[in-house]
Amino acid sequence: MSLLRDIPLSAIQFYLTAPYVCSYLAEREARSQVATPSFLITPQVYSELVRHGFRRSGTYTYRPRCDHCHECVPIRVEVNHFNANRSQRRSWKQHLSLEVTLHKLEDKPEYFDLYRRYQAARHRDGGMDDNDPEQYRNFLLQSHVDSLLVEFREVGVLRMVSVIDILEDGLSSVYTFYEPELAGSSFGTFNVLWQIELCRKLQLPFLYLGFWIRQSQKMAYKANFQPQQGLINGAWQTLTHKEL
Repeated sequence: MSLLRDIPLSAIQFYLTAPYVCSYLAEREARSQVATPSFLITPQVYSELVRHGFRRSGTYTYRPRCDHCHECVPIRVEVNHFNANRSQRRSWKQHLSLEVTLHKLEDKPEYFDLYRRYQAARHRDGGMDDNDPEQYRNFLLQSHVDSLLVEFREVGVLRMVSVIDILEDGLSSVYTFYEPELAGSSFGTFNVLWQIELCRKLQLPFLYLGFWIRQSQKMAYKANFQPQQGLINGAWQTLTHKEL
C-alpha cells in the first residue's frame, strides 16, 4: 500500500479520445485527454491531476483537449476570501434547516429516483436522461479516490444529493442533483455555499467547481462565486467579473 501512495505523476499515461459531439456548445466536436491506468490514480495523484485541470466521471479521469476550441476553463473558488452576495445569503437562510449527513458512496432507490427526475427536468436530451441505472451508478457511485456522498433532507424527505472528492488542497464538486419541482427553491446555490463552508471547516483553501464555459448557460451559475481562479495557459489566475 505504501508503494501506491508514493506513485509519481510521471507514472500515469495519457491518451486522446476520438472526437465526439460536445455536450455544451452546439455544432462543435470535443475531445478528452484521459489519464490511465485508473488503479494508479491514488488520492494524492488525483489531487495533482485536478491542479492540472482534470476531473473525474466515475473512475474515468479526464480534461478537455479539443482540436479547435479552448472554451472549457477549470475554475476554483478562493474559499478564504469568499463573501456571499445578497442573493446567496438569502439562499443560505432559506435552506439552512436542511438536515445534512455524510455517507460513503452507496446506492439507494430514492437516490436514483431523485436523479432521474432531476435529469428529466433540468437536462433533457443532455445524454444523461435515459433512465439507465447502470450508467448512473458508473457515473456517481464508483470512485478510486476519497469521495463522500452528502444527503440533504427536509423533515426526512430527500431533497438533494451531492458527491464530493477530498483533495490535498480542497474539495472537488463532482455532481449534485436535487428536487426539481419545488418552486422558489435554490438548492444548487445552497449546495455550493455548503461546500465552501465545509472547505473552511477542513481548512482547505479551494473548492474546485469543474469547468466553466462562457457560452454555456448550464455553466453560468459558477461565475457567481467570487473570488475565483481559472486555469489558463497552464497557470491558475484570478478571474474578475470583467473577465467572466
